[in-house]
Amino acid sequence: MTGVRTYVSGMGIISPLGNGLSETADSIRKSRKGLRPLSVFPTASNRGALVGEIPEFIESMSVPRTHQLARIAAAQAMAECPEPPDAVVMGTTTGGMLTTETYLKEKECDPTLYRYHSLSSVAEDIALRYQCTGPVITVSTACSSGAVAIKIALEMLRSGRATRVLVGGADSLCRLTYYGFNALQLIDPEGARPLDRDRRGMSVAEGAAMLLLSTDEPDNAIAEVLGAGLSCDAYHPAAPHPQGKGALIAMRAAIKDAGICVSDVDYVNLHGTGTPDNDLSEARAVNTLFASQMPLLSSIKGAFGHSLGAAGAIDAVVSAISISEHLVPANIGCQCPDPELKLDPVNLPSSMPISAVLSNSFGFGGNNACIVMGTPKRYGPSATKARNKPLTIVGSACVTGAGDTNSTLECFSVNKPCKGVLSIGEISKDLPPGDVRRLRRLPRLALSLAIAAHENTGRNDSPLSIFVGTGWGALSETCSFLSRLYQADERFSSPTDFIGSVHNAPASQIAMRFQATGANITTTGGDYSFEQSVMVAGLMAADINDTMLVIGADEAHPELSVLFDGSVFPGEAISDGGGALCLRHGKEEKEEPGLNIDLVFYENTNNNSGVISSLVQGLGGAERIGVRYGVFFAGIPSACRRQGEEQLQTLLSLTGFNGPVIDYRKLTGDFASASAVATVIAARFVEQGAVPGPLCGGNGFALHEKGVLVLGLGSFVTAMEVASR
Repeated sequence: MTGVRTYVSGMGIISPLGNGLSETADSIRKSRKGLRPLSVFPTASNRGALVGEIPEFIESMSVPRTHQLARIAAAQAMAECPEPPDAVVMGTTTGGMLTTETYLKEKECDPTLYRYHSLSSVAEDIALRYQCTGPVITVSTACSSGAVAIKIALEMLRSGRATRVLVGGADSLCRLTYYGFNALQLIDPEGARPLDRDRRGMSVAEGAAMLLLSTDEPDNAIAEVLGAGLSCDAYHPAAPHPQGKGALIAMRAAIKDAGICVSDVDYVNLHGTGTPDNDLSEARAVNTLFASQMPLLSSIKGAFGHSLGAAGAIDAVVSAISISEHLVPANIGCQCPDPELKLDPVNLPSSMPISAVLSNSFGFGGNNACIVMGTPKRYGPSATKARNKPLTIVGSACVTGAGDTNSTLECFSVNKPCKGVLSIGEISKDLPPGDVRRLRRLPRLALSLAIAAHENTGRNDSPLSIFVGTGWGALSETCSFLSRLYQADERFSSPTDFIGSVHNAPASQIAMRFQATGANITTTGGDYSFEQSVMVAGLMAADINDTMLVIGADEAHPELSVLFDGSVFPGEAISDGGGALCLRHGKEEKEEPGLNIDLVFYENTNNNSGVISSLVQGLGGAERIGVRYGVFFAGIPSACRRQGEEQLQTLLSLTGFNGPVIDYRKLTGDFASASAVATVIAARFVEQGAVPGPLCGGNGFALHEKGVLVLGLGSFVTAMEVASR
């Protein structure tokens, strides 16, 4: 598409400084500070740090606190829009964790109590409320989640996949993050003082912000999202690069993506958490970027606190307020600017025209995201990029209970189950012991998959970007952190387990292993997490002229899996594993033959009775399906087995498809990332040109250059095409 503009047509926000745009702008004008003593849950007497807690918030028992905050912000953003959004994209790090912590502490064993635990349940709840039948994507890249979500939404709009996207972030206070950051000694008990000479740390906070983005120009556009840039430090699981190299890459990428010059930036909304290392790293990057042309700048976290997955979205809403209200927020909490930073932050709210804002968001694992927002139609539309090209598979690997790729293929090919779990030693056999000694099951699993897929390419070049889909994240670290916390009467916790508990920890380990400094995105959508990762990789591919890794991985946990995952039943053996693809973007037809992967369909089944008809139409009709695909790989999670089987029968009836249909979860086992394993196996079958006989009733099935369609069925319907190019 050419000349695409992305307008902010609606916004919503709830934070420690107010509920709604008017209250928020008024608090900014009056330099209010929203930090106060914690009351959401009781703490030990020595844990008296101030937090950014939303005052007078009346909780409902129907859904967890994060979901309630997201609902409030979404209602404001959608107030003037009668039509459902085409997609919902949200960033979060806690999901229903606050509620989960209470139930785990009380040793509740009823899985229905944990139905809102998953991070993805926040976005799914919003999609249900606003009847969104399109993709629902959940991003968890620590403190940059909300900003990364905006970048994904921007690319969805630019690519033509959507014309309206509801995007944002939400996180509530919870024990995991409150005690976790305390364990890392990153909390300032007196409240965050960004850029101050005597700063000691951050203030953990909560909140939600949502933006309705549209390519159709509204009557009164609030602002325009001009561009965004992503990068990864590939340096440390929790600390930023000391020279701010990753931050600088992301800022430059955002400005380039926006099609503006550095000198066009009027105001920088700094990440500015108030921790010594983060502020220094960001300051060095900002000084390098702007040199002698320093714009106005400030951090709002001394007033709002740091709301983690919501922070990037809150920053974006505040940036839009700066543009629409001609308002520059003060750098609350900074009494004496640190001379080492060489920055002069705004110390009082200022009223002046602001045409372009650069908003920074940086997170654990070196996940950096920068957004550029501007006055509507002040600058040119975004530049044309090569989009919607399939991704070329150059390497692959998988792991199941049967073992590595070869062992899994041997079992699968003879219709023998690959269920179960490998020992931690078997998973780690090819990993350097010194590099993984502090890593638990999921990061080891993801890292081993990444290395195996890269080795399968036979190439020397390392991947630039990493995309990981995980349904449940690091269960071992989460369980260990909370168990130790409760055993110590909430007085002591493990900083190592906290760092490893964030969903994007495996992706950061992979980035460090390969020194991958490009986009680093973790998606978490339950049984459709890998599909989300493939979709996001395709959307970002226009910015990546190099190899990328796309991985789906999940671990089985003896205590938590049965509580969180509706497809895991008490008393039954559990399974885990994953798959990894090494991909390149937009190979030319003149190059050697190979395989492509493309996510060609993704819809929500809620309020969408015609989803299978839509699938058939999206695939080009029954005739094209028969010509294009030789085999269906059908993924039906046990949690929605009946629904999925009905969807499959409807698909077969509408298309008349008579090729083999492989119900792959009966072989791989039922875990969130089983589709990643299926995709790797499908790629190997297409490469071989045939499906083994035991999977087709006894006789081998020749594909005759047809591809494999990997279907996801149930609460979402997805379709990934694996075919020769």
